[in-house]
Amino acid sequence: MIKQILPLSLIVALRFFGLFIVLPVLSIYAIDMEGATPFLAGLVVGGYALTQAVFQVPFGMMSDKFGRKPILFFGLLIFIVGSVIAAMSDDIYMLLFGRFLQGAGAIGSVVSAMIADLVKEEQRAHAMAIMGGTIAVSFAAAMIIAPIIGGNYGIDKLFWLTAVLSVAAITVLFTSVPQPPVIVHSYSEKESKFFDVFKDKALTRMYITFLFHSSIMTMAFFIIPLVMTQSIADGGFAWDKVELWKVYFPAMIFGFLAMAPAAIFGEKYGKGKLIFKISVVSIFFAFLAMGFAQDAWVFVVGVVLFFIGFNMFEPLLQSFVAKFAKVHQKGAALGVANTFAYLGIFFGGLMAGWIMQHYDRQTLSIIVMGIAFVWFIWVATMPSPNNRGNVYLPLAIFDRERVAGLTEHEAIVESYVNETEQIAVVKYNKDLIDEDEVRGMLS
Repeated sequence: MIKQILPLSLIVALRFFGLFIVLPVLSIYAIDMEGATPFLAGLVVGGYALTQAVFQVPFGMMSDKFGRKPILFFGLLIFIVGSVIAAMSDDIYMLLFGRFLQGAGAIGSVVSAMIADLVKEEQRAHAMAIMGGTIAVSFAAAMIIAPIIGGNYGIDKLFWLTAVLSVAAITVLFTSVPQPPVIVHSYSEKESKFFDVFKDKALTRMYITFLFHSSIMTMAFFIIPLVMTQSIADGGFAWDKVELWKVYFPAMIFGFLAMAPAAIFGEKYGKGKLIFKISVVSIFFAFLAMGFAQDAWVFVVGVVLFFIGFNMFEPLLQSFVAKFAKVHQKGAALGVANTFAYLGIFFGGLMAGWIMQHYDRQTLSIIVMGIAFVWFIWVATMPSPNNRGNVYLPLAIFDRERVAGLTEHEAIVESYVNETEQIAVVKYNKDLIDEDEVRGMLS
């Protein structure tokens, strides 16, 4: 599994590094550009997410139809062009265009779907955790490197670095990423319609969770650099740009350390809902500290709490969507989930910019705390993401037609055939039946 997942994780890490590396300093850079306002600066921070939201589902569906690799390549090319335009920007509107174009290379759902293709569902949390770990490492590196390069050499160098790393990602794609297996299912064209991904209530719950998660992330990244670098008279702490790594580094260390326990308890012990609730509570208190801190160290504690809460979600979100989605919907469902995530990023940046232009960080924090309260209730009432299991049946022993017939039973969610590995896979509801009973239905 490691050999299959690491190349894909590296591609994701390189691409996300390119997005992350501008986040710690982008708001204070954008606000100084020609024609900029706090609102437009917020749009720059979250703007790439609008086109990500628009193209996530088409990219996911195209990957279901035309294959994962060609669509990954196409998305990376678009991302490179957007990075170059952003690097060459000399006013706020050209920067906005570059950010929008960066977002149009919407490959997140394609990578997640490809991981879901390559590994068994019971291993998927581990695989997603590996991918999440590489993203966290790239995130941590970006938090440290961005203030140093951006503060000393200019933000444009960060966008050039992003373009170069995307070229490296294309190289990895064609030299190290394996071909996904050939999957055969019995779903009709009618059953494969796009809107079917909204019929599963559990999936819909996850889509909204993505929206909450990403919108609050953008609000945090908008105010953290602004507050830390603003003058004391303006309510900030007057840190220099190159010192911001001192805020992000400890936060990322604690956030990274929180990921493994979250993955283990969320998947292995079936405590996904509990992990989600703990994460939301951590984010609530993070914004309480960041909104009302009078001392820099209290604000930094808030940043640390935010990163802990944010990172605890990371190894579970994509895994749970892939677990709930039917085999023929994985690309589309992950596309929808990522669309909601990027809509959250876009509107989060927009909202943060508007609030900071007209009000202050205390107002922003109160609003986020209110969102977190609603989010907690939403998570507490969602279905358990751990109530579905899989049985793997060798085709040399089990008849594929009899396996397909199991779907008439109310406890069987779906069945499909992995032609590459010559196994049939039966997904069942653990609340209604167990694995031995599934096997017994075939004997």
